[in-house]
Amino acid sequence: MLFKNLQTNFLGRNCIYYNKIDSTQAEIYRLIEKGTIVNGTLVMADIQTKGVGTHGRTWYTDEGNNIAFSFYIKLNCNIKTLNGLTYEIANTIVQIFKEKYNINLQIKEPNDIIFKDKKLGGILTETKVVLENVKYIVIGIGINTNKQNFTDDIKNIATSIKKEFNIQVNTEDFIVEFCNKFEKQIIKRIVN
Repeated sequence: MLFKNLQTNFLGRNCIYYNKIDSTQAEIYRLIEKGTIVNGTLVMADIQTKGVGTHGRTWYTDEGNNIAFSFYIKLNCNIKTLNGLTYEIANTIVQIFKEKYNINLQIKEPNDIIFKDKKLGGILTETKVVLENVKYIVIGIGINTNKQNFTDDIKNIATSIKKEFNIQVNTEDFIVEFCNKFEKQIIKRIVN
């Protein structure tokens, strides 16, 4: 899959799309294990049957047109270079919704996107570290953009863009915007 309007050097240049998969995060790790992954690889899916959330929780992506993607960036930097990275990612997501849709979302540190105390999205940042040196990061992002049906266990604590604002978010446009912004941020961190 090729994205239009992608202005990155590597992030999202190799994009693998699935209609349905167990987990985009798990797929990245399978590609790492096979040795077939390239820097900037992005895996996205309409539906995840076993999406990975933080603390081993499941992230439900059981309806189409929600945002679910993971990406891989090869690095060679000290772990301290990445301090606050998850918050920076959350801030980038909030900025995109403000700029493109005039929606004000909040961040519940360190990794949740919320609206009126209900969770809209989450970020999972994982690193491979050898002697305080980061070899790569794998980042998963899930955002309830179109989700309408919430199970009883989460219906009082989760929501979606569609439910709150009745706006249709274009998944591809969002991912392109995110990649364009985030690649600049990660390069700035490594270079400085």
